[in-house]
Amino acid sequence: MSETKPDPAPVAVVTGASSGIGAATAKVLAAQGFTVLLGARRADRLAQVAADIGGSARTAPLDVTDADSIEGFAAQAGETVEVLIANAGGALGADAVVDGDDNQWRTMWETNVLGVVRTVRAFLPKLLASGHGRVVVISSVAGHQVYPGGGGYTSAKHAAAAVIDTLRLELLGAPIRIIEIAPGAVRTEFALVRLGDQEKADAVYDGLTPLTADDVADAIGWAISRPPNVAVARIDLFPRNQASARDRHRE
Repeated sequence: MSETKPDPAPVAVVTGASSGIGAATAKVLAAQGFTVLLGARRADRLAQVAADIGGSARTAPLDVTDADSIEGFAAQAGETVEVLIANAGGALGADAVVDGDDNQWRTMWETNVLGVVRTVRAFLPKLLASGHGRVVVISSVAGHQVYPGGGGYTSAKHAAAAVIDTLRLELLGAPIRIIEIAPGAVRTEFALVRLGDQEKADAVYDGLTPLTADDVADAIGWAISRPPNVAVARIDLFPRNQASARDRHRE
C-alpha cells in the first residue's frame, strides 16, 4: 500500500518582513501553520527573522519600488498563495506641505501606493488559484485622517486606502478577501526612519504607551483566520490614549 503524503502547508507572503510589523506577522503566520515567504531589502535582517522562525520560513530579496524585483520575488512563491501581507512602506520627513521634499514625497508614493499595486498585481493569480485568498494591506490611520506635517505620508496612505477599496469592488465575487489594517502609533523603527534622529523618534511616544508590532500582528492573525464567509474589511487599531492620527493624551 502506498503511503499517503500530507498536503503541503499553505503559503503566506510578507513584504517588509525584516523588522517591526512584518517580522512579527511572519511569526504569527508560521505559528498558524503557513509556510512563509519573506521579502525585504535588508537581507541580513531578513535572514535573522527566518532563522528565528525555523524551517517554515524562506526569504528572497525584495524592493517594492522595482517592478522587476517584485516579479522575481513572486516567482519564488510557487503556484498558489493563500495570504499576502503587503506591509512594505513608511514615512519620510515631517515638513509642512509647502516645505516638502519632492524626493521624499516621491519615495513615499512609490512604496506606499505603487508598491502595493505592483505587489498585488504580481500575486493575484496565485491568490486566486488558492481558492481561499486573503490580501492584507498594512495602511495607517493616516490613510483616513490628516495632521500637520504629515502631508506626504497622509496623501500616500489615503491613495493606498483608495486602492484597497477599489480592489474590494473589482474582485467582488472572486475567492479572495481584501483586508486593511490601519494602525495608529506603533513603536517600531517607523519614527526613527521618518525623522532620522533617535531622540526625536523617542519623543513621538513620550507619555504614551503605543501599540507594539506584536499587537498589530495579533490583529492580522485574527482577521485572516475568520471563516471563509467572513470578510474583515478594515481594522483601525489605536493605543488606548490615541483618538485620531493627530490627537493623543500624554501622561
